[in-house]
Amino acid sequence: MEGISVEQAMEQILQYTPVINETEEVELNKAGGRILAQDMVAEFNNPPFDRSPVDGYACKAEDLAGASSEHPVKLKVMEEIDAGQYSERAVEHGQAVRIMTGAAIPKGCDCCVYQERTDYGEDFVEIYTEQKQWDNYCFTGEDFKKGTTLLKKGTYIGYVEAAVLAGMGAAKVPVYRQPRIVLLTTGDEVVEPGNPLPAGKIYNSNMTMLSARLRELGIEPFYMEAVKDDPQIMAEKLKEAAEQADMIITTGGVSVGKKDIMHESLRLLNAERIFWRVKMKPGMPTLFSVYNKEGSNESVSEKCMAKVPVISLSGNPFGVAVTVELLIRPALEKTMQNPAIGLKEVTGVMADDFVKGIKGRRFIRAYWEDGKFHLPNGLHSNGVLSSMAGCNCLIDTKTMEDQESKSLNTGDKVSAILL
Repeated sequence: MEGISVEQAMEQILQYTPVINETEEVELNKAGGRILAQDMVAEFNNPPFDRSPVDGYACKAEDLAGASSEHPVKLKVMEEIDAGQYSERAVEHGQAVRIMTGAAIPKGCDCCVYQERTDYGEDFVEIYTEQKQWDNYCFTGEDFKKGTTLLKKGTYIGYVEAAVLAGMGAAKVPVYRQPRIVLLTTGDEVVEPGNPLPAGKIYNSNMTMLSARLRELGIEPFYMEAVKDDPQIMAEKLKEAAEQADMIITTGGVSVGKKDIMHESLRLLNAERIFWRVKMKPGMPTLFSVYNKEGSNESVSEKCMAKVPVISLSGNPFGVAVTVELLIRPALEKTMQNPAIGLKEVTGVMADDFVKGIKGRRFIRAYWEDGKFHLPNGLHSNGVLSSMAGCNCLIDTKTMEDQESKSLNTGDKVSAILL
C-alpha cells in the first residue's frame, strides 16, 4: 500500500505488533513503570494488629464516662508503648497506657485519647474528655485483609502501587518483560555527539531522541547503532537485529534519493513491505515492513511472533518526533500491555496564528494550557527540532485535510495529541 491515512498506518502496524506475555521477576525498587504479570493477593492482614492513630493514651471508654475539664478522670498509667513495640499486658478498669501513633493497642483497651486532652501524666493521667467505644481506634486489616486481591494482573506500577506492594512485603514483583527495541540510524552525514564536527556533517540527534523517548515511555533500548549508507550493510544489521528484536526502528533512507537505502536493504532481506508513505506532514515517507525470522514457521499461533515489525522513519528530526508519537507509541502500548502510554487527545482554541499554509493533514508543535494552544517561536519546518523544546502537544489539522490551503487563526477550535 502507498499513500495511506494515519489511522490505516496505525492499524497495519498494530496488526504485526506482538503482545509480550513472557514474564520475569524484578526487585521492587526496579518495578516502577512496569506492568504486573499476575494478580497480587495479600497473604496477611495489614496492619496485622489493632493500632493507635494518635499520640495519647489507650484505655476503656467506659472509664471515661462524665470526664470533662472540670471533672477529669484519673487513670493509672501502666506503661508506654511506642510504634514498633508490642505489649502482652491486658489493661484493666482504672488503667491506661501511654501510646504513640502506629503502636499496637494492648488487650482490654477499646479507645484512644489525644494527649492534648490530658495532663500528659506519666504515673497517673488526668483525662478531660469522654470517648465512645472504638474512638481513635484502627482495627486489624484496616488497610487490607488477608486473601484480598490488591493489584490485578495488567496494572501499571506507579509510586502508589509500588508502596502497596511494599506493604504486602513483596521484595520481588512478577512483571512482563521489557520489549526488545532495536534502533538503527543511517546517514553518512551524521556524527556521534562528543566528536569533532567535520564540514558537511551533522550530529546524530535522531538516535538520542529515539532512545530518550523510549526511556520516557519505560523502555530501555535493546540495541542502538549508526549504520553506513550501504544497502548490504544495513540488510545485514537488520537481519542480525531481527533474531532477537521484538521491533526495529530505523531513521533515514526512506525517500527516493540516491542515498535512500532502506528500500533496497529490505528487498535484500526479503522483508515484506506493508506500506510506504502516509498522508501526514511531517513523516510522510514512513516505510513499514515485516521480516520473517529464519527458522520460524507460519502457524496461526506463531505467525505474528515470527514476523518482526520494521518501522522506518524519515531522517528529518521533527518528522521522527511526530511519527514516534503517532505510530510507534500505539505499538508500544500494545506490545507492553500498557495503556498508560497510549495516545490522549485534547481540544481547545488557538492562542496564536499559524500563518504557514496548511495543505493536507499536518501536525503542528504547540504548548497546551488551560484550553489554549500556544505556538513556539522559531521555524516550523521538518528539519527544525529546536522550536519543539517545551512543547507538550501536536495540533492535528485532520479537519482541514481536504482543503487546498488554509491557515489557523487565533480563536480557531482545534484538537491535539498530548506528548
